Amino acid sequence: MEKQNCDKKELELYFHIPFCVRKCFYCDFLSAPGDEKEKRNYMEALLTEMVGSAFRYADYEVVSIFIGGGTPSTVPADCLERLMEAVRAHYRLAKDAEVTMEVNPGTVSGETLQRFRRAGINRLSIGLQSADDAELKAIGRIHTWRQFLDSFAAARRAGFNNVNVDIMSALPGQTLSGYRDTLRQVLSLEPPPEHISAYSLILEEGTVLFEKYERGELELPDEDTDREMYQETKEILAQAGYERYEISNYAKKGYECRHNCGYWKRKNYVGFGIGAASLVENVRFHNSTDLKAYLAEPLGCREDVQQLGEQEQMEEFMFLGLRMTEGVSCREFAGLFGCSMEEVYGEVIRKNIRDGLLRYRSGNRFLALTDRGLDVSNYVMAQFLL
Repeated sequence: MEKQNCDKKELELYFHIPFCVRKCFYCDFLSAPGDEKEKRNYMEALLTEMVGSAFRYADYEVVSIFIGGGTPSTVPADCLERLMEAVRAHYRLAKDAEVTMEVNPGTVSGETLQRFRRAGINRLSIGLQSADDAELKAIGRIHTWRQFLDSFAAARRAGFNNVNVDIMSALPGQTLSGYRDTLRQVLSLEPPPEHISAYSLILEEGTVLFEKYERGELELPDEDTDREMYQETKEILAQAGYERYEISNYAKKGYECRHNCGYWKRKNYVGFGIGAASLVENVRFHNSTDLKAYLAEPLGCREDVQQLGEQEQMEEFMFLGLRMTEGVSCREFAGLFGCSMEEVYGEVIRKNIRDGLLRYRSGNRFLALTDRGLDVSNYVMAQFLL
């Protein structure tokens, strides 16, 4: 039996739950408010899709699960308990699987968090964004700093010892000292979170903030202040013992998000729910974003099925893998594609090494972005599109 476990191919599962209390002003995700009936109907469809797809993945072992959204914690707790029961009943779930769920402050109680923990969820990702109530209000968050503190403390009491906190910089009206205060407030939590995701605000078309910006009604930090916030994130978190393992993610040793690392390393993953994307054996596909169509036929909602050719696989290997500070493995590239990285990308690699944006590390076994390269990662990674 142990031998069988070792032979299992690894698989990650993602569940998209599109409901939230209210859409944040910066959010362009597939999410919207919903009443309890809509949520229960959706969760039934999600179960139907997941259970009905299980036969396709009988040869795989599920090593991580991510329940995202939206705000999954707005769904009745019994729906999430049933979801986890069905996963265990129909999939081969690894004993040490990482099971993450996104929650927002103000949408959980001590009791619901205990139920989530008993259901098998062992990692929480809490959306804070800022420790300043005025900044939270400016971006349309539904909670206060006090509510975050209550939710964080309740998560610890419920037994969660692997917690991520999301924070954002370059928010409307935010100063450098204000952002620094958010970082320090998060680090002063007892015990502090094991993982911190730190993102700079991006104005996405169709959002409330984008429309305000277009009308000239949005006061944002200037570019120099934005850069200083970025630098302070790296320095303050490094001093506090967090390792930057990906462009926007920092973790205490051993607490890197295994699920997200799987995306960047192109592991097989299957997404369930509207709009959810999948990659299985170099085939990419995603589900319809039409909620009505999904509820009517959750097992018939796949769209844009694409068999990736070797060139596309190489491109993804490079521009996804370079997001991680460890870089991409030269040996793994050669094993997958039967040629060296230099044979395919030699000119691009040499140019970016000369420019101080790429470097070989660990005895030339990995190619990685330098600190300067991480600062302009999109520019570097775009050069690996053949």
